[in-house]
Amino acid sequence: MHTSIATVCLSGTLEEKLEAVASAGFDGVEIFTQDLVVSPTAPEELRERAGDLGLSLDLYQPFRNGVELDPVAFDDALRRLHRTGDLMGRLGTETLLVCSNVSPDAVADDDLVAEQLHRMGDVAAEHGIRLAYEALAWGTHVNGHDHAHRLVLAADHPHVGTCLDSFHILSAGGDPSSIEEMDPGRIFFVQLADAPLMHLDPLSWSRHHRVFPGEGDFDLVDVMARLVRSGYAGPISLEIFNDSFRQADVHRTAVDGLRSLRWLEDRTRAALAPEIGSGRTRDRLELQPLPAISAPSGWDFVELRTTDLGDTTRLLHRLGFRLGGHHRSKEVQVWLQGSARIVVSEAGGSTRREPHIDPRERTDAHSVAEVSGLGFELSDPGAAFQRSTALGSAPVPRHELPGEAPLRGVWAPDGTEIFFGPTPDGSAPGWLSEFGVEEDALGTSDLITGIDHVNVAQRWQHYDEGVLFYTSVLGLGSTPAQDVPGPSGLVRSQVMRSPDDAVRLPLNLAPTAAEQGSFVGVAYPEHIALASEDVREVARRAIHRGLEFLEIPENYYEDLVTRFGLDEETVSELRELNLLYDRDEHGEFLHFYTRTLGDVFMEVVERRGYRGFGAEDAPVRLAAQYRLRSART
Repeated sequence: MHTSIATVCLSGTLEEKLEAVASAGFDGVEIFTQDLVVSPTAPEELRERAGDLGLSLDLYQPFRNGVELDPVAFDDALRRLHRTGDLMGRLGTETLLVCSNVSPDAVADDDLVAEQLHRMGDVAAEHGIRLAYEALAWGTHVNGHDHAHRLVLAADHPHVGTCLDSFHILSAGGDPSSIEEMDPGRIFFVQLADAPLMHLDPLSWSRHHRVFPGEGDFDLVDVMARLVRSGYAGPISLEIFNDSFRQADVHRTAVDGLRSLRWLEDRTRAALAPEIGSGRTRDRLELQPLPAISAPSGWDFVELRTTDLGDTTRLLHRLGFRLGGHHRSKEVQVWLQGSARIVVSEAGGSTRREPHIDPRERTDAHSVAEVSGLGFELSDPGAAFQRSTALGSAPVPRHELPGEAPLRGVWAPDGTEIFFGPTPDGSAPGWLSEFGVEEDALGTSDLITGIDHVNVAQRWQHYDEGVLFYTSVLGLGSTPAQDVPGPSGLVRSQVMRSPDDAVRLPLNLAPTAAEQGSFVGVAYPEHIALASEDVREVARRAIHRGLEFLEIPENYYEDLVTRFGLDEETVSELRELNLLYDRDEHGEFLHFYTRTLGDVFMEVVERRGYRGFGAEDAPVRLAAQYRLRSART
């Protein structure tokens, strides 16, 4: 499948965009007019540069107000088309995107439009180019892909075809099933964009909220499957208008874009598996599969990196963890309780490859700790690693001595190290022996039984990238996002989870103000939620050992009586043990929070059939953390 991306998707100069697109591994690129106009590089030089980078220049766009015009305006459009044809010859680009007219003065006459398209085709033939006519969802008269295609057929010119854009089709409520019946020779170009479902006018929706495939709510697998059935064999390109993308690092956005196309290619091939090679499809796109994996079956470990080992290990001890041992060749420890394994390493300054908060701005605590690595149990770790690198993820460098268990990992978009471990066969993971942990040292009756979920924070410009990463690399599904109010703004939360709920990974987008320093370090700290079957006893033990709980206000406990009708004895015990309470249609939820250590805090949870994450209690926590941080500064 020939992959392409429009320069409008990316930040930076045209020259920087070409470098990033090539580095990410795309086959080609669409040149957006504005990017060329503001560039000091001559078209001939850009053509040569793209060739040196191994990129084809697949499309030049857009040609606006070129059709559906009165005679005088159309004559000027032909003049502009001649000039554009000359330019494309210098660029070496063969296909021009022609948009349907959005002017109130656009002519609503299909016969006239077909005639104008034919005449434009004659000009295109003179210059050796092709015209791909696209119906914009907000076009005055031509705003549906079927309508545009009928006009192309009526124009009956070999240099005039259709451009299909998934956003314009799906945002307008169009039915993509007609794509299967289109002559693939008349489909000149295909652009893909996903988007969250929103109640906006199509223009605003399109200009600000498009995202890469897999990051929104559109069914792009269905669109791709219909393209395959049609026999289309041209470029599959991304055209994304998104405010965040235009401000983000150009290289990582390009990698994210190609990841989305490779993931979509794999999903489409899987959906069409019964048809491919059967003659029911004209599968000329030659879809390539990714290494197949199953979603994680559980948590292997969570790694904390800290600049204050004493504070971090004291927190673990007060929660009931015991030191399993020190690694024989690395400066790391492992702490154990139930099936929960917390690896602790000591580091100075910034601990992440791309820390979400500048260590120089941390003022909420004297120690710095954060979630730096996540280990997952998978049935085929090797395939998971191959899949992740095929999707553009950079491997984490890791030195291993002879006899040490191989552990392969990649960087997540937020800088977290993601490791792939084997599904245990009932015994302890092989890597634990490197810490000197004996099999009989593993607890089977511990109060904390394992890891319930891990909550990781995302930077605002890479939130969608994180969702796609965990979807495509680990096969996790996503739940609808919800907003949680806090003292510094709304926190957007979206839970990634395995089909059997063995792995739950909430991704949280902290308020933008936090990134600008007004509430740094605590706007949305990350946390590890530990599972227990008796959270009351965990809390009692923690109190005895001197744990600093997050202080919960009395008003919260009074509200529990109002919300749930709890008796005073129950509420009194909750208050005494610093516990919070929630309930849904499936059962009850008891939990407590520790105070924040750097950018991390711990939560211990007891689920009694409950399936949520205590969203009603999150504002209480955020406010308490805000007060604590304010008191320290």
